[in-house]
Amino acid sequence: MTDEVAEVLVVDDDEALTDVYAAWLGDEYNVVTATTGTVALDTLDTDDVDVVLLDRRMPGLSGEDVLERIRNAEYECRVAMVTGVRPNTDVVELGFDEYLLKPVDREDLKATVETLLDRSKYDDKLQELYSLMSKRALLESEAEDGSVQLDDSYDNLVDRIENLREQINETVTDFGHDDFRVAFRDLPNGQTGSD
Repeated sequence: MTDEVAEVLVVDDDEALTDVYAAWLGDEYNVVTATTGTVALDTLDTDDVDVVLLDRRMPGLSGEDVLERIRNAEYECRVAMVTGVRPNTDVVELGFDEYLLKPVDREDLKATVETLLDRSKYDDKLQELYSLMSKRALLESEAEDGSVQLDDSYDNLVDRIENLREQINETVTDFGHDDFRVAFRDLPNGQTGSD
């Protein structure tokens, strides 16, 4: 990323909420809002968006539909679902990077945008690892609350994480010690790719 101000697209059918999020983020980022999936996709076609904050449940094109189109079109943006929909194991196959449950506060929203902007600097495999680990943490948290029953899709997710870690470990054998430490410093729970 250059010194340019990052662009954040806020997508929610509740216009008052998009205005609140835009106000919270507007001092640090160029914020564009959309209240429909169609407008969101039109914006992505014309603007260089870095982060999308996307409601999951919207009339017309749902957030899941928009997310699928974002990934199929290979837009270079990170996506956080910001939604009132409690996650279930169906989130394993969704292409988001982070998942926030409404209501969210200003600090959580800003921290999520910052995290996603940081992750956008990493290569595809490391970005995928972060996304998968985020899903695992989300599902484990919901399972602890009794909201989700972990099933085979969770087990497959754990396997995908381990396989990806192995691939990354093979790649980092070419790194020097300092390069390895820097590349993996932000993994959740203080874990490195060598765990």
